[in-house]
Amino acid sequence: MNRRREISKYIVADYLCSALTWAAFWIFRKKYIESEKFGIQVSLQFDEKFFLALIIIPLFWIFLYLLSGLYANVYRKSRIAEIKQLFITDAIGVLILFFTLLLNDVILNYKTYYFSISVLFCMQFGLSALAHLLITTITNRKIHNRKIGFNTILIGSNKKAMQLYTDMQSQHSSSGNKFVGFVHVDSGNGFSPELTSKLKHLGEFENIHDIIIKEKAEEVIIAIESPEHKYVESIINKLSDTKTVIKIIPDMYDILLGSVKFSSIIDAPLIVVSKDVLEPKQVILKRTFDIVSSLFFLIIFSPVYLIIALIIKLTSKGPVFYSQERIGLHGKPFTIYKFRSMYHEAEKDGPALSSKDDARITKFGKFMRKGRLDELPQFINVLAGNMSVVGPRPERRFFIEQIIRKAPHYTHLHKLKPGITSWGQVKYGYAENVDQMIRRMEYDILYLENISFLLDMRIIIYTILIVLQGRGK
Repeated sequence: MNRRREISKYIVADYLCSALTWAAFWIFRKKYIESEKFGIQVSLQFDEKFFLALIIIPLFWIFLYLLSGLYANVYRKSRIAEIKQLFITDAIGVLILFFTLLLNDVILNYKTYYFSISVLFCMQFGLSALAHLLITTITNRKIHNRKIGFNTILIGSNKKAMQLYTDMQSQHSSSGNKFVGFVHVDSGNGFSPELTSKLKHLGEFENIHDIIIKEKAEEVIIAIESPEHKYVESIINKLSDTKTVIKIIPDMYDILLGSVKFSSIIDAPLIVVSKDVLEPKQVILKRTFDIVSSLFFLIIFSPVYLIIALIIKLTSKGPVFYSQERIGLHGKPFTIYKFRSMYHEAEKDGPALSSKDDARITKFGKFMRKGRLDELPQFINVLAGNMSVVGPRPERRFFIEQIIRKAPHYTHLHKLKPGITSWGQVKYGYAENVDQMIRRMEYDILYLENISFLLDMRIIIYTILIVLQGRGK
């Protein structure tokens, strides 16, 4: 499946519909409102403003649709939910256009405003809804007719897995799952001979990450036996840092952790384990804030960057910047950038956490850490999309492996991009050992469960206070 091509269908359709709507609305204003206002038939003159509007206004609508999440999950759309979202988004968009472009327009009386808004809304909503319904319906039919689907791995190897596979394969209208094989959880329970004759055995669950990559799996369905229920939490934890959609048979609902929602899939209703911490519109809002704030810091505070770089160069040997591999969104590694606060080759003997009186930290490094100045280069990571301004603290794989042994649910933090600052960082600061990292993680888990733009702003304000007061540790 080509997601970019599918998204481009919606974007092109929305651009054409928005351009057609504005052209028709412009003609309506000239022929009906202005002609009646001036008592003459106003001629249509397609000037530069008209053509400029045909370029800019459709782009405005595409940005608004992107912000509202209408281009997310293009292969898993509900037409009713899509129409509802379009209705709300179009209503907001029309009000924005009214107050920015139409408020000082020619009118007959105050009723003209209501009439103009209604006409513009009906045109925009009517055309966009028709286009979206058409594209979504065609895509859904392809899924139901098994022309396109999602590579799916079945977790389970016995009766329940076989029953689920049989039920889903016998559906007249496909739910879109293309089973590529199954993995077993407990080899002591053996494998169903029927299942092995129908599906390829891909291996054991411990290797699920490699299996998902190899099979390019997009969904995982858990169908394990009652004696294996004790593995559910570890299964969810292990899958939490992957991009796959996780589904589970209903009789396991009571033992699941985290938020879930029912998803009726024709004759095989399953529970979808929600891994989306943020709604699509929140993702766009958070990313927009990250880009704007990063550009602001990198440009406005560029003299500060230069001064810090110069002091580091003059006070200790070694490079100005320090780079290190950290683990980010969905468990993917990335390179983080910081101002060097330790002596060069401070970790030549292996990874080690810093402490309060760490001899490896330079004098200027201690000053930087008090005000978190060493982390200023991370705005480069934010701009590149590896990090966010606010998010869980990114850690090294070496320490993550130690944390997971004591707190397996740590992997849930990989649902979000790591941040320059976090609730855990504000409340706890730098950690000196794994136990302290776990205590700090508890605050980041709380952030995960209560995430909002308002909470991000509060964390940023507290971080600024810590920086100004030099209370960083």
